[in-house]
Amino acid sequence: MWSTLQTDTEPTSSRCRSRGHFWVLTVGAAIGVFFLGFLIGWLNNKPTDQLPTAGTHEKMKKTFMMEMKAENIKHFLYNFTRKPHLAGTQENLRLAKQIQAQWKEFGLDSVQLAPYDVLLSYPNETNPNYISIVDENGDEIFNTSLFEPPPPGYEDVENIVPPFSAFSAQGTPEGDLVYVNYGSIEDFHRLEREMGINCSGKIVIARYGKIFRGNKVKNAELAGAKGVILYSDPANSCAPGVAPYPDGWNLPGRGAQRGNVLILNGAGDPLTPGYPAKEYAYRYDEAQAAARLKIPVHPIGYQDAERLLREMGGPPPPDDSWKGKLSVPYNIGPGFQGSSSKNKVKMHIHSFKKVTRIYNVIGTIRGATEPDRYVILGGHRDSWVFGGIDPQSGAAVVHEIVRSFGKLKQQGWRPRRTVIFASWDAEEFGLIGSTEWAEENVKILQERGVAYINADSSIEGNYTLRVDCTPLMYSLAYNLTKEIPSPDEGFEGKSLYESWYAKNPSTEYKGVPWINKLGSGNDFEVFFQRLGIASGRARYTKNWRVDKYSSYPVYHSVYETYEIVERFYDPTFKNHLAVAQVRGGLVFELADSTILPFDCRDYAKALSRYAHVIYNMTLKHQAALVTYSVSFDSLLEAVENFSEAANDFHRRLQLLDTNNPLEVRSWNDQLMFLERAFIDPLGLPGRSFYRHVIFAPNNHNKYAGVSFPGIYDALFDIANVVDQRKAWEEVKRQISIAAFTVAAAAGTLKPTA
Repeated sequence: MWSTLQTDTEPTSSRCRSRGHFWVLTVGAAIGVFFLGFLIGWLNNKPTDQLPTAGTHEKMKKTFMMEMKAENIKHFLYNFTRKPHLAGTQENLRLAKQIQAQWKEFGLDSVQLAPYDVLLSYPNETNPNYISIVDENGDEIFNTSLFEPPPPGYEDVENIVPPFSAFSAQGTPEGDLVYVNYGSIEDFHRLEREMGINCSGKIVIARYGKIFRGNKVKNAELAGAKGVILYSDPANSCAPGVAPYPDGWNLPGRGAQRGNVLILNGAGDPLTPGYPAKEYAYRYDEAQAAARLKIPVHPIGYQDAERLLREMGGPPPPDDSWKGKLSVPYNIGPGFQGSSSKNKVKMHIHSFKKVTRIYNVIGTIRGATEPDRYVILGGHRDSWVFGGIDPQSGAAVVHEIVRSFGKLKQQGWRPRRTVIFASWDAEEFGLIGSTEWAEENVKILQERGVAYINADSSIEGNYTLRVDCTPLMYSLAYNLTKEIPSPDEGFEGKSLYESWYAKNPSTEYKGVPWINKLGSGNDFEVFFQRLGIASGRARYTKNWRVDKYSSYPVYHSVYETYEIVERFYDPTFKNHLAVAQVRGGLVFELADSTILPFDCRDYAKALSRYAHVIYNMTLKHQAALVTYSVSFDSLLEAVENFSEAANDFHRRLQLLDTNNPLEVRSWNDQLMFLERAFIDPLGLPGRSFYRHVIFAPNNHNKYAGVSFPGIYDALFDIANVVDQRKAWEEVKRQISIAAFTVAAAAGTLKPTA
């Protein structure tokens, strides 16, 4: 080839000398370019913990924390709450594209939209949902409200979805009404077993509170009810002595809580359980969909509920725990009394389901040293209406964390590990956006996922910090909050840790603040419960010992506005900033520390405590334990061995040569995969997508977390089944599974060579 291009007429020897000089110069130049490129790449990508200056990690963390500003969070929250952002709507897509564009401006390496086609549920605009009282001639003598009166300043806003229960079945059932308190399993058992009231063929009305709304509907369906009315009783939805919005932060009488009522148990999109809802996906038809509801459901405000309950007949409530704060006797029914005894309740539910496209926003900062190790910060963007608290108070914080990370990156810094930021869609319909993304990326996440930090609502009160996380993160959360100033009055100059501990000390461990178990009801579910990726979340909360109302009063209503946050919850946005620093600090430490800041000794302590708690649940069954040969010895022994392995691991960790990259990688892998070791690929009985053997949502209230859930559920069933031998055999089986899992997890902490 060269000869065909050679056209000069120099003598051969001259040409050879010229060629020799040419090759020397070419090779020399190539070597120079190689080393220059290597040097530039090393300077741009070298891990901060290997920089020549001491304490760079701490210096950059401090710079990162100080970069976050309360005023920015306030501005972002205002911007995100101007319009409703219901999943599957054009407004929510517009917000996704806005976030995508701004994250690019902030300096992330890449920002992509991740679309999925999933089953969602909407009310019929031309045939609205409502409840009526009909007389003996079938005439409607009372109808519930079709919408909530909009808050001041929002009268002209369009596309506000009226209150509805997502995934309710269609129908117009008519019948007698039965009041079922909170609609828990215990409430239905009490009605049937103690009071002789059968709910079969009846329409039941349950107040919000205590358990997830979907559990109420499931319990009613199992009891034979043909329809469910959910309402917000002031006892559970209003704080004493506080005015309704806009004069205060309580729920107005016609305010109603929207919400998904389907129990998906981690399945994600109901038509593609276990697999991503992409164009190529096989979809079940609706009749085969995951956890399909067969009865209509509808939420109403307490003003309408009072009218329905006022003339109820039947026996009085069994005790005061069944009474709310309405001016009604709370009679059980069925049906009405007196002159209204022939009246019935009729439901008119015309909501429909359709496959709809949703969009996650996924942004990335590539890691400098371990780009194949992922730390994820995610929170949802979709809201039932304006979402002033849920979720936009969280989305605004995520936005400020992304901006602050981007600022450091623009100054030449990169984290040691890759950081992924996510704005999830369709969380309100059952954690769908996050689940579909995790299902699509499951193989990568199983191999590379270090941790997931959830970022839904930043506030649900303004009393103190609340943290829910894996025991692996306990020490990380404690150490980090000692570095963050407390925003609380009376704690000026003190740390967030100090105010958190003073206001909510742990009853499980001496001298530290309380940390909650991870249950469900939020986007960490698929990462923690299915994939075994260490997870945590933090937000500001109310005083749970004093404030007995559920969540916060205007939850999932049209009154969740920017103004309610700015006027009543956090006027200076100092609590939002503290939450941003906690969430952002967790991500920073997880992404940039040379050794992952996980402490397996905390897991050992948690296992020991929870094993004894579950054992103590059986003490009232001593005779049965003997009769059916039930022993917890194998589990308790496995927990003890895990504790020894964890202590030995930590002792050896102190001897680690942090300048040896292969050794560092090996130890970090052991820490990263520890959470994975508690995953059972077969899942929990009847809940195959909940695979964590140590933690899971309560089977009877998915919001709450329980420990050793397989054993817990088996023990719960003891009191509710006839075949006691079979029930105790299941307890024994679950003890065996737990003992094996803990023992296997201990094995992952042993020396690798």
